[in-house]
Amino acid sequence: MLAKRMLFIAEKESFITRVLVKKVQDAGVECVFIKDTVDDINSHWKDAPLLTLYMEEGTRPREDVLHFLLDNIEEKDAKLIIVGEQSDINYVCDHIPGQFIYASFPRPVDNTEFSSTLKDYYSKMESGDFKKSILIVDDDPQYLNIVRQWLMGSYKVSLASSGLQAIKFLGKNKVDLILLDHEMPVTSGPQVLEMLRSDSETSSIPVMFLTGKSDKESVMAVVALHPEGYFLKSIQKDDLLEELKKFFILQNAK
Repeated sequence: MLAKRMLFIAEKESFITRVLVKKVQDAGVECVFIKDTVDDINSHWKDAPLLTLYMEEGTRPREDVLHFLLDNIEEKDAKLIIVGEQSDINYVCDHIPGQFIYASFPRPVDNTEFSSTLKDYYSKMESGDFKKSILIVDDDPQYLNIVRQWLMGSYKVSLASSGLQAIKFLGKNKVDLILLDHEMPVTSGPQVLEMLRSDSETSSIPVMFLTGKSDKESVMAVVALHPEGYFLKSIQKDDLLEELKKFFILQNAK
């Protein structure tokens, strides 16, 4: 569960930074001011899902700090707010891709807009809007519920007990990943994958197979279909969560 916390990063503390930190705290968010060094950011980050990078004129953070921020924002699935002159904002955006930047504010900051942006972010966070969505497709209801329990703390999870039910669901809903049972009756996993890839609306959705067969021939048959990956159904919770985390980090980097 992401904490209602924010790091406020700047080269030095000033009257303006104290005002903005107070605005954050007044919005009910735990906020810590830290200097823009790798050591200070690393020692205070913990579980903060949001960071504000404040730049006075001529105080851009060093490249090693920006590289550290990018690596950890990706890993922790965090977001960044940038405050500074437009040229400095552009400089940061050259180092950190747009999908990791929640908002940017040219100086001087509109305090009301800044506070409104914070409330909007934490409202979305609490409602799960920032979670990746995963559809699990399997004809075994017990297995469906086990995997759902494993993933629901980290992802928005939907379930389908057949291939046709999955196709119908995807006609009305968007997901970031499909975990698809390879061995299903009526409409098999490979048949579902073929239908997904033949439709322009679903062809780009990443698919990973779930399979109960670990022999070489079965695994090669799964790999030959060129899914984004596959998991043996014997995989344990922590391993599955770790592999999914790695997958989404790689997806964000594309």
